[in-house]
Amino acid sequence: MTKRFGSLAVGALVALGLSTGAYAEEKAKAPEKAKAPAKASGGKAVLMGADELKWTDPAGAPPGVKMAVLWGDPAKGPHGAMHRFPGGFSVGPHHHSSGHHVFVVSGTLSLTPEGAAEKKLGPGSYFSLTGKKKHSTKCEAGADCVLAVDCGGPWDVVLADAKKDDAKKEEPKK
Repeated sequence: MTKRFGSLAVGALVALGLSTGAYAEEKAKAPEKAKAPAKASGGKAVLMGADELKWTDPAGAPPGVKMAVLWGDPAKGPHGAMHRFPGGFSVGPHHHSSGHHVFVVSGTLSLTPEGAAEKKLGPGSYFSLTGKKKHSTKCEAGADCVLAVDCGGPWDVVLADAKKDDAKKEEPKK
């Protein structure tokens, strides 16, 4: 074991020496820039406490369903939002026109993708739905389900048994 560790340590040091040597060689080739003071990044910070979220009733959503938009516009394109479903809430087979990635923040969400078994997802769980994947959703009784959603386009809910005319009515206006 010690011999293996020693070989591993020597290998790591050799690799480090090679990469450091390559870095030094590359730096030597690059022209020296004037030593200007370091500039702060031009980035932006958005900090939002839970008490600052603005929960709203999404258009056409059942009573109790809420959304708090974090960035973007769910009616027009890519966006991030928190979704909250009351405990006991469920919606049968449906899909969303835009792919999305979701983290369960609180509660227990039961998700049943078409052709797959139901899976219970508690806090810290993740799921992704793309390609208009049909699924059923239920927030288990006992606690509200809060989800953090990163969506690649406008948000809609298209019920599987809805007539095409009805489904168009549920889509956000562009």
